[in-house]
Amino acid sequence: MPHPEFFSGFQAAGLLVAALFFLRFWNRTKDGLFLAFALAFALLATQQFLTTFLGLPEEDRSWIYLLRLAAFLILSFAILRKNMGR
Repeated sequence: MPHPEFFSGFQAAGLLVAALFFLRFWNRTKDGLFLAFALAFALLATQQFLTTFLGLPEEDRSWIYLLRLAAFLILSFAILRKNMGR
């Protein structure tokens, strides 16, 4: 049975690939929504990496989840900005 670190690393790598995917689309279109998605996925990958590899006890790693909050706030504001128009 694989260790949980394996799956966590796999998830972090997938999130990083998604960030690079959106960064490529931003490079082509210069649409801010793609840049926001790239940044959000990079933050989620960083959060996943830090959660797994710092090895902190559960009660000491609550600050890491602020990265997840920041990612979701970035996504929310970018989607609202895109839907509100210019």
